[in-house]
Amino acid sequence: MSKRFTVVTVALCTSVAFLVGLMLAGEVTSVPSVSSAGRLPPSPEKVRPATLAAPPTIVNFADVAERVNAAVVNIDSTTKGAGAADRQRFFRRGPDDPLDGPGSREAEPPRQGSGSGFIIDSEGFILTNNHVVDAAERITVTLADGRTFRAEVVGTDPAIDVALVKISGGTNLPEAPLGDSDELRVGEWVCAIGNPLGYVHSVTVGVVSFIGRKLFDPSLDDYIQTDAAINFGNSGGPLLNTRGQVIGINSAISSRASSIGFAVPINQAVAILSQLKTRGRVSRGFMGVTLTDVTPALQRALNLSVSRGAMVQDVSPQSPAERAGLRPYDVILEVEGRPVSTNEELIRDISARQPGTVARLDILRDGRRHTMPVKLAERPRRGREFDGNADMPGATGTAPRPTRTDAQVPLGVSVRDLEPGQVGRLEIPDSVHGVVIKSVDPTGAAYQVLRRGLIIMEINRRATPTLAQYQHVVASAKAGDVLAIYFYDPTLGQRSLVTLTVE
Repeated sequence: MSKRFTVVTVALCTSVAFLVGLMLAGEVTSVPSVSSAGRLPPSPEKVRPATLAAPPTIVNFADVAERVNAAVVNIDSTTKGAGAADRQRFFRRGPDDPLDGPGSREAEPPRQGSGSGFIIDSEGFILTNNHVVDAAERITVTLADGRTFRAEVVGTDPAIDVALVKISGGTNLPEAPLGDSDELRVGEWVCAIGNPLGYVHSVTVGVVSFIGRKLFDPSLDDYIQTDAAINFGNSGGPLLNTRGQVIGINSAISSRASSIGFAVPINQAVAILSQLKTRGRVSRGFMGVTLTDVTPALQRALNLSVSRGAMVQDVSPQSPAERAGLRPYDVILEVEGRPVSTNEELIRDISARQPGTVARLDILRDGRRHTMPVKLAERPRRGREFDGNADMPGATGTAPRPTRTDAQVPLGVSVRDLEPGQVGRLEIPDSVHGVVIKSVDPTGAAYQVLRRGLIIMEINRRATPTLAQYQHVVASAKAGDVLAIYFYDPTLGQRSLVTLTVE
C-alpha cells in the first residue's frame, strides 16, 4: 500500500512539474472540449484574440487652450455713426437712440464693436466674422501678448459671414492649426476661445449638438450647433476639437437660450480663402431655382420612378434656369455625370462653380430623362439684417393660427377663391392661379406644412384655380393617400411643394 501511494505521488508531482514548466515557457494550449453538437471548437490558429475597446481618452482642454491661445486675437472696430455694420451685427451693444433721426448720423458719436479672430499664418492673415468688421473704418487687432496692430480688410463673404483681415509688422506670428469640419460628429467635445463681454481669452467647453443647422439662408447655411458657451464678443473666435484644431468660426447665439451657439464650419471658410485673398470677394455659381428633396412621400404622391434627386419647385424669372428651360417638377439627377442625392448637394456643387461656366444637368421630366446645359450666372449678394441674436428656424410665426376649426373641412384646410383685389395688393404674378387658405386645423396634418394666406395652385399636379376645382380634386382623395401640394407664398414671392397624408 505504501509502495502504491509512493508511485502515485511521484506521478502526480511529475505531471504538475511538467505543466508548470510549460506555463513558464508560454506554451500552454487549452485542451479542446467537445461541444453539445458533437463538434470540436475551431483550432487555436484560426481564433483571433478578442479586440478590447480602447479606454476613453481623457481630454485636457487646458493643453488645447495653452497651444492655441496665442493665435487668438481681439478685434476692435470703429465706425462713424450708425452704418450698415450696426444693422448687421449678431451681437449688438444696445438699441438705437429713439431720438435719432434720418439726418443725425454725422452728429452721432463713433460706434464701436468688438469681436474675436484667429491667426491662420505667420504673415498676419486673420479669419473672423464679416459682421465683426463690416463697414468698419478703423480695425485694431490685439494679440495675446498685448501687442496692438492696425488691420485692413482683405476680403469678405457676407453670405456665410466670413472675413479675412491682415495685420502688418508682426514677425513669427503664432498660427492656429485648421482641422476638418467634415469629420465632426454630434456629441464630440469642443471648446471655444474668444473675448466674450470683453473678458479676453475666455475658454468654454461643450459638445457638438447638431451639424448642418439652417438659420438665415437655407441654401448655404451649414452651421455647427454647440452648447459650449458663446456670448457677445465671441464672434469670429475659433471653435476647437480635442486635438486643438479649428473646426469652426463662432458666429451666433440663440436669443431664446444661453446654451445654444453656432459656428461656421472651417471647411466652408477654407474653400473661399483663395478668392478672398486674390479678389476680396466670393463669386458663386447660380441657377435661379428653389429645390426640394425627393422623399418617399413625394415619390408616392407624384408616382416618380426615382427615389433620389433635387426637385425644382420654382424658377426665377430671367434666370439661367429659365433660359435653359427648367420647369417645376423637374427632378435633377446628375450634374456633369455626378449623382445628386439631395438639393443641398446640388446647391454646393453649383455654388462651387464659377459664374459663366456651363453645368450639364441630367433631369427627369414626366418619366423621361433629358440632358440640359445651364450657363451659370453669379449668385446675388443678399444683405443680412440681424437685429440681435440668431433665432432657430420657425421661432416666430408668419401668419396667425386659427383657434377654432371645422372638423369637416377637407384636409383640415379651409380655402376660398383668390379675389382680384388681392392679386394687385399682394403683387401676385399673372401666372399664379389658385385658392387662398383661410385657416388650418391645428390638429390636422396640414398644420405642420401649410398656413393661412398661401395660395394652393395644384394638388398632385392637378390644377386648382377655383374653389370648385379644388373641392373636386380633394373629394377624390382617400384616407392614407399622399398629396403633393404645390402653392405660392405671397410673402416670399416663391412657389413651393410639400406633401401631406390624408387622415
